[in-house]
Amino acid sequence: MALNRRLVTDQDFQEAMDRQLSVRVFQDDHIVDSGGIIIRFTDDLIVVQSRVSDVAYHQRNACEFFEMKKQR
Repeated sequence: MALNRRLVTDQDFQEAMDRQLSVRVFQDDHIVDSGGIIIRFTDDLIVVQSRVSDVAYHQRNACEFFEMKKQR
Protein backbone atom coordinates (compact mmCIF):
# COMPACT_ATOMS: atom_id res chain seq x y z
CA MET A 1 0.00 0.00 0.00
CA ALA A 2 1.28 3.49 -0.83
CA LEU A 3 1.48 6.47 1.46
CA ASN A 4 0.82 9.82 -0.19
CA ARG A 5 2.37 13.16 0.82
CA ARG A 6 1.31 16.40 -0.81
CA LEU A 7 4.07 18.38 -2.49
CA VAL A 8 3.68 22.13 -2.06
CA THR A 9 6.99 23.92 -1.49
CA ASP A 10 10.13 24.07 -3.61
CA GLN A 11 11.82 21.98 -0.93
CA ASP A 12 9.13 19.28 -1.30
CA PHE A 13 9.62 19.17 -5.08
CA GLN A 14 13.42 19.16 -4.76
CA GLU A 15 13.33 16.26 -2.30
CA ALA A 16 10.99 14.23 -4.54
CA MET A 17 13.22 14.95 -7.54
CA ASP A 18 16.46 14.09 -5.71
CA ARG A 19 15.06 10.82 -4.36
CA GLN A 20 13.37 10.00 -7.70
CA LEU A 21 10.10 9.18 -5.99
CA SER A 22 6.98 8.47 -8.02
CA VAL A 23 4.39 11.23 -8.08
CA ARG A 24 0.68 11.39 -8.75
CA VAL A 25 -0.82 14.53 -10.32
CA PHE A 26 -4.42 15.68 -9.93
CA GLN A 27 -6.18 18.40 -11.89
CA ASP A 28 -9.81 19.32 -11.23
CA ASP A 29 -10.11 16.32 -8.86
CA HIS A 30 -9.01 13.84 -11.57
CA ILE A 31 -5.76 11.92 -11.84
CA VAL A 32 -3.94 13.23 -14.91
CA ASP A 33 -0.56 11.59 -14.33
CA SER A 34 0.70 8.79 -12.11
CA GLY A 35 3.93 6.91 -11.58
CA GLY A 36 6.39 9.33 -13.15
CA ILE A 37 9.26 11.19 -11.51
CA ILE A 38 9.89 14.92 -11.39
CA ILE A 39 12.78 15.84 -13.66
CA ARG A 40 12.47 19.64 -13.44
CA PHE A 41 10.40 22.31 -11.77
CA THR A 42 10.03 26.07 -11.82
CA ASP A 43 7.73 28.53 -10.08
CA ASP A 44 5.08 27.86 -12.75
CA LEU A 45 5.73 24.39 -14.16
CA ILE A 46 6.43 20.83 -13.02
CA VAL A 47 7.93 18.41 -15.55
CA VAL A 48 7.21 14.71 -14.95
CA GLN A 49 8.76 11.82 -16.89
CA SER A 50 7.11 8.41 -16.93
CA ARG A 51 9.18 6.72 -19.64
CA VAL A 52 12.04 7.76 -21.88
CA SER A 53 9.77 9.42 -24.43
CA ASP A 54 6.85 10.22 -22.11
CA VAL A 55 7.28 13.70 -20.63
CA ALA A 56 4.38 15.73 -19.23
CA TYR A 57 4.26 19.42 -18.34
CA HIS A 58 1.88 20.44 -15.55
CA GLN A 59 0.97 23.95 -14.43
CA ARG A 60 1.94 24.21 -10.79
CA ASN A 61 -1.00 26.42 -9.81
CA ALA A 62 -3.60 24.29 -11.65
CA CYS A 63 -2.59 20.88 -10.27
CA GLU A 64 -2.02 19.08 -7.01
CA PHE A 65 1.07 16.90 -6.66
CA PHE A 66 1.51 13.94 -4.33
CA GLU A 67 4.59 11.87 -3.62
CA MET A 68 3.86 8.15 -3.51
CA LYS A 69 5.95 6.22 -0.99
CA LYS A 70 5.73 2.48 -0.63
CA GLN A 71 4.79 1.35 2.83
CA ARG A 72 7.21 -1.09 4.43
